[in-house]
Amino acid sequence: MDEFLEGGEKNPIKIQDNTFRDGHQSLLATRMRTEDMLPIAEKMDSVGFWAMEVWGGATFDSMHRFLAEDPFERVRVLKQHIKKTPFSMLLRGQNLVGYRNYADDVARLFVDKACEVGIDIFRVFDALNDFRNFQTVVERIKANGKHFQGTICYSLTERRMGGEVFNLEYYRTKAKELEDMGADTLCLKDMAGIMAPFDIAKIVKTLKQEITIPIHLHTHYTSGMASMIYLEAIKTGVDIVDTCLAPFALRTSQPAVEPLVATLYGTSRDPGFDLNLLLELGDYIETVAPKYRDYLAKHKMSVIDTGVLVHQVPGGMLSNLVNQLKEAKALERLPEVFKEVAVTRRELGTPPLVTPTSQIVGVQAVLNVLFGRYKMVTNEVKDLVFGLYGKTPTPVDPEVQKKVLKGYKRGETPVTGRAADYLEPELDKAREKGGDLIKDDYDLIIVALYPTTGVQFLKWKYGVEEKPPEVKPKTLEDIRREDEAMAAAIEKVCQTIQ
Repeated sequence: MDEFLEGGEKNPIKIQDNTFRDGHQSLLATRMRTEDMLPIAEKMDSVGFWAMEVWGGATFDSMHRFLAEDPFERVRVLKQHIKKTPFSMLLRGQNLVGYRNYADDVARLFVDKACEVGIDIFRVFDALNDFRNFQTVVERIKANGKHFQGTICYSLTERRMGGEVFNLEYYRTKAKELEDMGADTLCLKDMAGIMAPFDIAKIVKTLKQEITIPIHLHTHYTSGMASMIYLEAIKTGVDIVDTCLAPFALRTSQPAVEPLVATLYGTSRDPGFDLNLLLELGDYIETVAPKYRDYLAKHKMSVIDTGVLVHQVPGGMLSNLVNQLKEAKALERLPEVFKEVAVTRRELGTPPLVTPTSQIVGVQAVLNVLFGRYKMVTNEVKDLVFGLYGKTPTPVDPEVQKKVLKGYKRGETPVTGRAADYLEPELDKAREKGGDLIKDDYDLIIVALYPTTGVQFLKWKYGVEEKPPEVKPKTLEDIRREDEAMAAAIEKVCQTIQ
């Protein structure tokens, strides 16, 4: 500890910036537009980040559906301005950037085209930590000479790491599997922000003795523990961490880079970043942030969710649960749903709560509360229990399996092989679906991943249909007019009261 504080042998922490992807995905429903990234792109390139996460996760979906932007074009354009810093993306294994497993032909073409437009580092994860779902995408990542970051989704069944499932041995074994698969780095992905600082220190220390590849830590500020997690991990020797510029940090996003840089100044882990440059970049983000303020959660005073320390429900999953119950006019039953999530999760094989399994478990828990346990079952739950998402960490409850698969179109006996082996090729169907709207392989991928909204996007892209007002960007002038109108309305009410 003294060596760390006094400097000791230099071992600068590497930092990945997530401002352009996970920052606005976590806080602003993934609505940041490319046009608002470009003014600081070149200065971001000069900071010295290990990488910048600019793509993947929900960006592909949000861009084509809600922003009417071509997802592939964002990477091309940013690459023209950011030439030194590698581009990273979040890839959901065989789920790619969607919410189900896609056939191998889609997976191969997607990775090839992602490499072509400029993605350098692929953070590959699977919601069940079933690494058989990495097989196809990793083969193409390696064939293209790109960086494969193998990812373990961090999960718990108890307050702290331990128990029969997600214990230290679980993470040690999974890390070794990924190194044996040829991972260039290992990522520990804490999507709910539920790591305990001393647990992560124990994991990092153990893995440093077991594997030789660098360890990258990803967490969210949701519970309020993230900065403590990073500090303990950095002291223990973690190699890389994820941060965002302050305006798009904290809450359900990552820790802010600026205080981390200030904290590590003069220590052996000092990244050597220019703090004044980071402050300048943050000031710019503040100028465009008002365009997206309507997407920022305003339902509570606290910027952290202390409840996640108990219920372990990630922020995105929580908002989905709330919305479902609102639509059913049953928001008062949220406490029941929290309890049911834990039970449903255990019965469905204890999957980590990350996209898409968080949505699958969450929706079924709500249905169980509102209509009776497994009286209504979603198709996704049937697919999960049948094995089309992969192998769950624990066996599915036999009685639940029997109920869920009764009359299921694929059969009542679950499959046990690699999930994608049971999927037929999909690209020819996508070509037929898109027809003349498909001009190249990039268009083909958009339709293959999102058959309905993808076709709609291509109609906007090629001028077949006019873009509706809701997908057109809001300007700062629009914000100014809204503020003036609001101020005038408030003044009028005040005059009435007087």
